[in-house]
Amino acid sequence: MDWYSSIFELIDMRSFSNLWFWIALAVTWSTTSHWVLGVPFDMVNRARRNGGQAEADLEDITRVNVNRLLFIARVSGLWLLGFACFLLTMLALLGFWYKIEFAQALFLLGFPMSLVGLLSLSTARKIEYEQCTGEQLRQRLTRHRTYTQMIGTLSIFVTALWGMYQNLNIGVLGS
Repeated sequence: MDWYSSIFELIDMRSFSNLWFWIALAVTWSTTSHWVLGVPFDMVNRARRNGGQAEADLEDITRVNVNRLLFIARVSGLWLLGFACFLLTMLALLGFWYKIEFAQALFLLGFPMSLVGLLSLSTARKIEYEQCTGEQLRQRLTRHRTYTQMIGTLSIFVTALWGMYQNLNIGVLGS
């Protein structure tokens, strides 16, 4: 057996039957819902409980991340949007028109993450516009996390349904 066959046996390109894909999906959404605009959500809870220095730290790290995100969006936002649309369209066509399962899996990971990216940009703009601090900032970050979790839950559900359909379809066709 050559190294090429060994690698493709280890990393099965039929994504929906591969345990690594489901682990990556779970880790992606767990990480995404924990890091709200680049701020670990435990800082929000700590600021809510303790106030004082924890509150100041939350406001500082949020301000830095909001300014960073908005700077990137203002400087190269249209280019990033164009590239993301191109990439997602390419994955959708390869996955669902040409029936390449790996592209389907990447699209089912990437499209909901792009929605979270747009949500993050919207939340960052609201935080900057309203100059959120204190309780208002914590509520804004909590709301963002809730929406992210809703997108993640729906994404996992749709991905699981599509993955089961693909596995059953290939199982029926394979026998």
